[in-house]
Amino acid sequence: MDKQDLISMGTAAQQAAKVLAQLDNAAKNRALNAMADALIAHVDDILAANAKDMTAAQAKASKFTDRLLLTPARIADMATGLRQVAGLADPTARADQAWRNEAGLLIIQQRVPLGVVGMIYEARPNVTVDAAGLTLKSGNAVILRGGREALASNQALARVLQAALQAVDLPAEAVQLISDPSHEIANEMMHLNGYIDVLIPRGGAGLIQTVVKNATVPVIETGAGNCHIYVDKAADLDMAIAITVNAKVQRPSVCNAAEKLLIHEEVAAAFLPKIAQALRDHGVELRGDAKAQAIVPEMLAATDADWDTEYNDLIMAVKVVASEAEAIAHINAHNTKHSEAIITDNYAASQQFLREIDAACVYVNASTRFTDGFEFGFGAEIGISTQKLHARGPMGLAQLTTIKYQILGDGQIRA
Repeated sequence: MDKQDLISMGTAAQQAAKVLAQLDNAAKNRALNAMADALIAHVDDILAANAKDMTAAQAKASKFTDRLLLTPARIADMATGLRQVAGLADPTARADQAWRNEAGLLIIQQRVPLGVVGMIYEARPNVTVDAAGLTLKSGNAVILRGGREALASNQALARVLQAALQAVDLPAEAVQLISDPSHEIANEMMHLNGYIDVLIPRGGAGLIQTVVKNATVPVIETGAGNCHIYVDKAADLDMAIAITVNAKVQRPSVCNAAEKLLIHEEVAAAFLPKIAQALRDHGVELRGDAKAQAIVPEMLAATDADWDTEYNDLIMAVKVVASEAEAIAHINAHNTKHSEAIITDNYAASQQFLREIDAACVYVNASTRFTDGFEFGFGAEIGISTQKLHARGPMGLAQLTTIKYQILGDGQIRA
């Protein structure tokens, strides 16, 4: 595959995007439901392809096998996600606002699709389906470039989705998958200006920063999650244990899993041995600062690099702090602007945390694992934006649109 092949894909995607932009909500929903039906009908083919990817990943002892694995239940969840997206309001079917200016012009701020969305992502085949569903509902075409670890799975999913689109008389090119997982082709994709309107990387910090630093196509930065839980001196410690264990161990390889635990020194002696045991019971390796090690001596020593590392694994670094202000300063210095949580029964402490933490999602007394488009009621998500321009947090349908001003007059000219 070379740049000319990508240009051909981009041209086809632009043509498909023109078709999708003119669809009404009913036509979009027919396509989404057809895609969902097709996933269920071809579950055996998809699982067979995924088995090839899993065999290769296990041979390499990859820590991302949980993300890569497909099961009948996970494929059913993908189909459910498509149906839920079909049930959501069409973001392009409404105007944000309308008004008349002094000249009598009617100015309408209308939601419109972005056009062609590019996705570069790693070993998560569910992204293939989520991206296809969300871009179609919002009237966009999508070009997908997944990681080589999930190539067979993604190819199987793309074939099923494209066939479903053709079955309802829509262009298969609305969903295209780049079959060459090389870095060279990914780099060419990052420079496909004029064909891709926006590029969304989804994966680890290395992938995201590579795209952000090298792409000339506009980028929405997503995903890297060095997430923290701060246990305040006024915390309900039983609640803190339950939340911390959930945030760390339920799915440790995902970006909304907690990677760091900060504990106020006034409750550290009572809390740290209990949470350390609870985490160890789930196979979590703990790395602590000197104060944490003094309370739980068997804890490994945390290095400076630990505070900035997204482990995506059963590892957690622990720090004992003297105040909420110290916790906030530490989090803002080391986080990836994704999701942060405080456990406290003190209202003033919770409000300070909400005000001062710089992140897309800030929680009080809840697990960071809720940072998810499905949990937020968006049906699915195309990614979790950690930047501040255009979109922030879980990106659903509205974040895949932009605005067009439609101005209606009756002969006005400007004086």
